[in-house]
Amino acid sequence: MLLKEIGEFGFIKKISRGCLIRPQNILKSIGDDAAAFFMNPGDVTLVTTDLLIDRVHFLRHRTTGFNLGYKSLSVNLSDIAAMGGIAREAFVSIAIPEDCEIEYLDMVYRGMKTLASEFGVNILGGDTTSSKADLVINITVIGSVSEKEMLCRNGAQHGDTIFLTGFLGDSQAGLHLLSENIPEISEGLEELINAHILPKPFLREGQFLACQRCVHAAIDISDGLGSDLGHIIEQSNVGARIYHEKIPVSKNLAKFCTHFRLDPFNYAFSGGEDYVLLCTVPSDKANRLATDYRKRFNQPLYSIGEITDSGKIELVQANGQIRETEPSGWDHFKTVEKIE
Repeated sequence: MLLKEIGEFGFIKKISRGCLIRPQNILKSIGDDAAAFFMNPGDVTLVTTDLLIDRVHFLRHRTTGFNLGYKSLSVNLSDIAAMGGIAREAFVSIAIPEDCEIEYLDMVYRGMKTLASEFGVNILGGDTTSSKADLVINITVIGSVSEKEMLCRNGAQHGDTIFLTGFLGDSQAGLHLLSENIPEISEGLEELINAHILPKPFLREGQFLACQRCVHAAIDISDGLGSDLGHIIEQSNVGARIYHEKIPVSKNLAKFCTHFRLDPFNYAFSGGEDYVLLCTVPSDKANRLATDYRKRFNQPLYSIGEITDSGKIELVQANGQIRETEPSGWDHFKTVEKIE
């Protein structure tokens, strides 16, 4: 069924079912000229938005509607996680080409609603319009965090320990498997694909880190470790030294790289879209934080280096040699990547 068969308002009515996950603070949602809701008094309001375009960020003909909807919301929730916030409301705007079937769009919203339900996020509206060619999805998420607990990029200090909340490089390897039409070569590599198409936002982990009140700076790894750590050192006016052997790489990525004779470090450092959190913590509080984090999530915090006053990113290689690295990763206007 195509959109023209039920029209704009029939489509809005269809997708609006199941969007209110947490109705207690909602006055008006889908169906009025604007959404109306109560925010938490005394908290900072967080607003983030992401735009996803067919043939730039995804391939509609090779992506299920559910996976597309899930990831579209997840990348926004990750920004809220990076600031230690609670995600509360979402607004979805979508431009739809004529050949996009209702069944596909229904699955897009089902993917969004599945993730929204997991984290208590209401989908309160947005906008719909037609598109001449490509499917376009824009999501805005509103969250909140205590002013005293908010995590930002500009607070890193000399001597801080640099932590990561998870593995790097899996998403890029998953994209490699998908884009090159590589069949599954062994058990476990499907998890690399899932890391790319169904990324999990570290919302609860971000809230935990914010509540500890010892984290100086944080960011989510969306564009690659080199690029996103570069944002931290630039905005904090510091440097960083990271250790090649400490960067966390999954067994699946190691297996993938061994099979194709690739260097897992390149995937981990420059890959992007892993959405793990990077944070910096005073060295005298690092061990306690890592212990408490493991108790809370049954997962480690990975120490990969420390903040310096050098004004640059230095990489300590396995042989002990130190080399300066340029921030590298995804840049929408500099990175050229074949998508077809």
